Amino acid sequence: MSFGDPNPNNPYGQQPGQPPQGQPGYGYPQQAPQGVPQQGYGYPSAPPVSGGDYGQPQGARPPLAGWGSRFAALLVDGIVIGVPYGLLIGIGGAMGGNAGGLLAFLGLIVGIGLGLFKLYKEGTTGQWIGKKALGISLLREADGRPLGFGMAFVRYIAHFLDSLACYIGWLWPLWDDKNQTFADKICSTVVVKAG
Repeated sequence: MSFGDPNPNNPYGQQPGQPPQGQPGYGYPQQAPQGVPQQGYGYPSAPPVSGGDYGQPQGARPPLAGWGSRFAALLVDGIVIGVPYGLLIGIGGAMGGNAGGLLAFLGLIVGIGLGLFKLYKEGTTGQWIGKKALGISLLREADGRPLGFGMAFVRYIAHFLDSLACYIGWLWPLWDDKNQTFADKICSTVVVKAG
């Protein structure tokens, strides 16, 4: 068979730049073999996400956590961090001397370590001991995902504003439509009931 062959089924007999007869040209979808489903270009499309925002059906969001459960979770976390910290500081102070100073310093390290671990867990999972015990979770308002350690740390620092003016920011969730403190508003976070 040579160039210019009159046989229409011979792809080598076509004119240069012309697609073979009966087949689309370059860049057009080809026919899938029989029994293979037809797909478009690129990667197969991903199945639709069934969870939607906040792990709920599309458009639904879990209910916001009330002020009482938020306060109770904060109290539980304060006890978990404060008891070992307070005991080590108290015993160290009562002992005095180098051993007492070392014990008090250890209490300070334990308190800071537990506080940072709390921020890490709330940033990566939305919960630590208090929130988990009360069935609530700290999430980003925009997409319902955990906010990450960095933003959890920023939120913790922003709680300073909640304490200004007679702690009004801590009480703000009582009448706010999203049950947010000032720190939540600054960091665009919400506390929701975990599902």
